[in-house]
Amino acid sequence: MINPTIIKMTSRIAIYLMVALLWPFACFAQVTDTAAFSMKFTVSEAPEWTALFHRSNGWLGADGLFSIPFDGVDVKTSAKDSAMLIFSDTMIGDIVNGKLNSDAPGVHNSIAVIKNRTPKEENINFAWKIKDNGKPGSFFIPNTPRAEKGDFYWLGDGFFNPETKHTYIFGYRVHMTGSGVFDFSVTGNALIALPKGSRPPFTDQRQMDTPFFIPAPAGNKIGYFGAGILANTKAAKTPHPDGYVYVYGIQGTEKYVLAVRVLPKDFEKIAEWRFWDGKSWNADIKTAVPVADHASDELSVTPLADGRYVMVFQMDGIGSTIGLRVGKSPAGPFGPIIKVWDCKSVLLTKGFYPYNAKAHPALSQPGELLISFNVNSFDWNTDIQKYPNLYHPRFIRIKFN
Repeated sequence: MINPTIIKMTSRIAIYLMVALLWPFACFAQVTDTAAFSMKFTVSEAPEWTALFHRSNGWLGADGLFSIPFDGVDVKTSAKDSAMLIFSDTMIGDIVNGKLNSDAPGVHNSIAVIKNRTPKEENINFAWKIKDNGKPGSFFIPNTPRAEKGDFYWLGDGFFNPETKHTYIFGYRVHMTGSGVFDFSVTGNALIALPKGSRPPFTDQRQMDTPFFIPAPAGNKIGYFGAGILANTKAAKTPHPDGYVYVYGIQGTEKYVLAVRVLPKDFEKIAEWRFWDGKSWNADIKTAVPVADHASDELSVTPLADGRYVMVFQMDGIGSTIGLRVGKSPAGPFGPIIKVWDCKSVLLTKGFYPYNAKAHPALSQPGELLISFNVNSFDWNTDIQKYPNLYHPRFIRIKFN
């Protein structure tokens, strides 16, 4: 049998199925100048990246996957650049002769370090916590005033902040309420802070509760920030910096996208964060309005050389299509969805589903965007035995014309 922790990986899908609409209709700006939001590109698989995560021992698969350059520069500028990759629910074990070993433990988060940001086996090292009993564990476990016994983190996006010399990672605090796959609730949002140079097992980490979580009765209408981060700063070497760090949130089954921003120097000063209210930046989270919809719980917003911004996501959370929107600013307005890629080729059974598409500019070559997406199964216990490699991320790339 698979370890029960791994079985609960499928419970992440409940986020997509159990939340309800916050607004009866979308209230973000409507786009009329469609030419300004068009995009010419070609798209193809990125097999060398997919192969890097198709593994038979140790780290076998995970979801999440955000890339965090150690230097805070979200473009690939040097052959010496390295980055940390962070994952959420992770499967650890061995696959022998196409069969998963009987004891494949799961942990709620893990990392990898990729040297030179290039997809070569010798460049990547995966890591997870080793507990005192020698068994695998999670690096990041809730340890804040609001945390309860048994809580765990699914990780959101992160970035290195040169102003404070810390890496910040969002953590969604999750609590199991029973033994069933869907018996859980997302109860809060935290920031994990790692000082510059911090490495596994991250014993020097700090954790802070944040108000960037929108609760609701019975677990519906929830929203949370950390789905994506854009450091639009000179230090990050973005083409048109305005000096702010933008953090994106997701709410409701329509997958509305919310935006909040803060200056890098004020990142730990919650009172300085400002939410987009449709006209200006407001200190009250209750005034936040969506800048897009039909997105996914994880996404990316990437600046382009021409001054526009590309939002990449999985349509409707778990739809088979990866989509993008082109925006005039980090908070929009964003244009209509442009369909980029159909993931059906990797959906080997009716139980498989793709999710969490996002771009990785720090891993991309000039003139392109590398995009990852996750694969999971509604029938996890059966499908993981038949397809033990189902759980690793897949990659495509967009090349701009």
